[in-house]
Amino acid sequence: MLAWLAYLTVAIVWGSTYFAIALGLESFTPYGMVAVRFSGASLLALSLGRLRREAWPSMTEAGHLMVVGALLLGCSNALVSYAELHVSTGLVAVLAALVPLWLAVFTMAKEPLGPKGWTGLALGILGVAVLVWPSSGLRIHGGALAAMVAAPLIWSWGTLHGKHFVHGGGLLTNVGIQMATAAVIGLAVAPLSGGFLRGPITPKALFAIGYLALFGSVLAFSAYIYLAKAWPPAKMGTYAYLNPLVAVLLGSLFLHEAFGLRGYAGMAIILAAVALVQLRPKVPAPEQRQI
Repeated sequence: MLAWLAYLTVAIVWGSTYFAIALGLESFTPYGMVAVRFSGASLLALSLGRLRREAWPSMTEAGHLMVVGALLLGCSNALVSYAELHVSTGLVAVLAALVPLWLAVFTMAKEPLGPKGWTGLALGILGVAVLVWPSSGLRIHGGALAAMVAAPLIWSWGTLHGKHFVHGGGLLTNVGIQMATAAVIGLAVAPLSGGFLRGPITPKALFAIGYLALFGSVLAFSAYIYLAKAWPPAKMGTYAYLNPLVAVLLGSLFLHEAFGLRGYAGMAIILAAVALVQLRPKVPAPEQRQI
């Protein structure tokens, strides 16, 4: 039951964070948001970990936690924020739905993709092409597209790194170390990439940062780290099926973002591709097959 609660938390809350990021970008730069968001979230997570008297990870595992924090939060999350400067929240969320596809690719040595899996991978590429192929009414931002191709790949790699190399330490303490790493990266990179602010600080942007720190980071990221250890990657990664639906709904309702027939077609293809990979029959690994 706890794993299912964690799954629903990640699916719903992270779907809403695309909308919150768009609000935060009214005032903050991408790395300015990383710095402020994860500074507060890391302090809260580490404080809660101390109140619960959680065990500290070993020095070796702390190093791996820093790697995971740098990949997931300091890099992938910042790329998502950058992409939202140039494209809609719904489109960003759809491309981020490729995370479970990459998780399947990275784990295919133990869980081979099989014919359906490779078909799903090809469909995913087709879905991205449908979404971003130039047309008379569509403007493509190359940097945003590159960011959203790289972000799910980096996120998936970092997730598996943590799953393989981190086994000790308390949940909130480990999450706090990862977020503190991202905060340091944000504080270092923001002055070199346009500063911390894009405009005057608005109440909406402050509310968004608070929501992202408390719900998107401490709550949902903790749920994600727990889920990554409780479920196999293929099952866990399906949270990304629901994220775009929540993001598109909020973007359409509150940000008046256009997401027409072509967008929905691309979304349907990508989600079908991810589902095809995740729901494929399990194929034995080579060493498990009978000769």
